[in-house]
Amino acid sequence: MRIVVLAGGVGGSKFLWGLAQEVGEKDLSAIVNTGDDIELHGLKICPDLDIVTYTLAGLVDTDKGWGFAGDTFQCMAVLEKYGQPVWFNLGDRDLATHIFRTQALRQGRRPTEVAEAIHRALGVGARILPMSDDPVATHVLLGNGPMHPLHFQEYLVQRGATDEIRGIEYRGSARARPTEEVLAALQEAEAIFLAPSNPVASIGPILAVPGIRECLWETQAPCVAISPVVGGRSLKGPTDRFLRWAKVEVSPLGVAGLYHSTLHGLDGIVIDVADAGDTSRIQALGIRVRVGEIVMHGPEEKRHVARMALKFLEEL
Repeated sequence: MRIVVLAGGVGGSKFLWGLAQEVGEKDLSAIVNTGDDIELHGLKICPDLDIVTYTLAGLVDTDKGWGFAGDTFQCMAVLEKYGQPVWFNLGDRDLATHIFRTQALRQGRRPTEVAEAIHRALGVGARILPMSDDPVATHVLLGNGPMHPLHFQEYLVQRGATDEIRGIEYRGSARARPTEEVLAALQEAEAIFLAPSNPVASIGPILAVPGIRECLWETQAPCVAISPVVGGRSLKGPTDRFLRWAKVEVSPLGVAGLYHSTLHGLDGIVIDVADAGDTSRIQALGIRVRVGEIVMHGPEEKRHVARMALKFLEEL
């Protein structure tokens, strides 16, 4: 079965790892958010692509959820001595990825080609596709008076996602286009999952690229979301803050309604037992519901969620 997953970083990578263990990597494609890509120290950094790649390669630091396991940070320590900003921590092995990527892009290779070179070199068999080869940058608008924008990474990492969100911009999205690889993956998909990633800051930028949403409107493949919210709280990161800004209830019901409206229909959603009370209201929208344990800490929990989602597909 050809499976496509729309994904952000940590939450998306956990679900993708579980799927890879259950169905293998050959027919698995991830369309990954690049809205939070950033340039630092002269290097092109793609956090979500790298988290997904390192996770599927079995190399990720599972405690942090990003970077290489066992990495050192000596380069950052020296940069700090030189008075350089080090709020975005980059491990020494991780830096090799960014150096390679930056050089390859400067040589004229497409971001999709570079992403493929990286994941192939690290032994990943799944297709890991940037949502577009064109630059898109997610900015968060802050301020009670005149609003000022911050790059998503500055908001999330540098400021700790503590500021009240006043707006979101997916800069460059109107001019961006999906690659032939992304369109082919969506058109050939036999099942599509929306990973338990931030619907606004991770899945939102993907859907903002003209052509992707239209493919999802037209697909005959079942489309299933994994809730990124359990018991009124985010599984990871400031998803709740972004949902509240979007005037979406911080619940599986809110997430289901958002996707149902955006995609002109959602076939199903997998929610946690803590939110079983939302089932009837979600079903009233015409969306099927599967209830189970969806918090993914260790490897068996990741595989469990993947098995549950795959079994759910058979019932749609």
